[in-house]
Amino acid sequence: MADNEQLVLANSRSWIWSWFSWSGSSETMLRAAEKKILSSLKSVYRGWYVDVGSCVGTSDKIWTISLNEDSQKTPIVMLHGLGAGVALWCLNLDSLSAERPVYAIDLLGFGRSSRPKFSSNAEEAESQLVKSVEEWRREMQLDKFVLLGHSMGGFLAASYAINYPDRVKHLVLADPWGFPEKPSDASAKYNLPFWVKAIAFVVQPLNPLWAVRLAGPFGQKVIETFRPDIVKKYTCLLKEDSNYIFQYIHQCNSQVPSGESAFHAMMHGFGWAKNPIIKRIDKMKEDIPITILYGSRSWVANSAGDTIKKLRSNSYVNVQIISGAGHHVYADKTDIFNKYVLEACSLSDKIDKLTSKHSPQTPKTIQIKKQWLPIDSKSEDEDDDNQRNNNKESNNHDDQKTCPVLHKKS
Repeated sequence: MADNEQLVLANSRSWIWSWFSWSGSSETMLRAAEKKILSSLKSVYRGWYVDVGSCVGTSDKIWTISLNEDSQKTPIVMLHGLGAGVALWCLNLDSLSAERPVYAIDLLGFGRSSRPKFSSNAEEAESQLVKSVEEWRREMQLDKFVLLGHSMGGFLAASYAINYPDRVKHLVLADPWGFPEKPSDASAKYNLPFWVKAIAFVVQPLNPLWAVRLAGPFGQKVIETFRPDIVKKYTCLLKEDSNYIFQYIHQCNSQVPSGESAFHAMMHGFGWAKNPIIKRIDKMKEDIPITILYGSRSWVANSAGDTIKKLRSNSYVNVQIISGAGHHVYADKTDIFNKYVLEACSLSDKIDKLTSKHSPQTPKTIQIKKQWLPIDSKSEDEDDDNQRNNNKESNNHDDQKTCPVLHKKS
């Protein structure tokens, strides 16, 4: 009997090992790719695991990097989007940490953090992720901070601000996912072909990035083929090492899809959330200032920004649409993005209670024809004269791609 149990255990371990070998997953490669990318920083940083206890699993740990911890100014805490990790903030870290502490974390279930099994219930999965951020804050002994989240990270940042309002000095949302409700005529609106609807129906039970893992060791090639534009965003900083971005993204998403499964539980079709923030924005304390930074060429609908301004008429809400930027607004227009984030921080430092009277004039919302694919298209880097002309009507941002100003290591 004991021999049979050992044989079953051995076979189980063999299957698991074979799966990881096929998927091309390697914690060592993930660590090496992250280290190579972050070596481009001019500022000194440190990385370590923060033990958050039994948040979801039995002993969860959140990978954390920090810069300029000695500064006494209000820190910035950064939450990445789906399929990402701390290294993808490399274009922003030097600038944002020049005068204040910055902490970037791999959300639980992503990157180098623990990968526990989340609930399949949308509200519970969201609650688990938000609770893990709060447990991290408690372990870090941070009082108040500027909370910055991109895409899914923006969704979780808003949820955190609703649940833990006394901790958020300023909420900065970078092209946030999960805010508007899903339109009832979504399929008709996007005019999807029948075959696309059929494929979408078949893969609906699967996690969003299943294809990367299915491709096994060729997963990185899949990313390179379908998203060559990603590396272009980082070439100005990483130069000949920019291909490490592909390796990093592959390694982030070839492991157990723990956080990705939580996202799958929360989503209502890729582009929307089952429990959208707009339906509960009224529960957020009135005195929490919000800055929202949209990309003019993003697939994320920016109309939610105007809705939030109307629903929070007495609160500070600054909505900016950055010309020429896609969904990855922090990487597409780095200098402009950093400028807005630092202005939000500085304003909150100077004025303790920001209200609607401090809000800038609402910019014109740019209506963009959305694509059916829930990703930034390759056309982000192509010329589109009509689009650019429309963008110029709503703002005067420089449309030229630039690298951030870098600061020397101390």
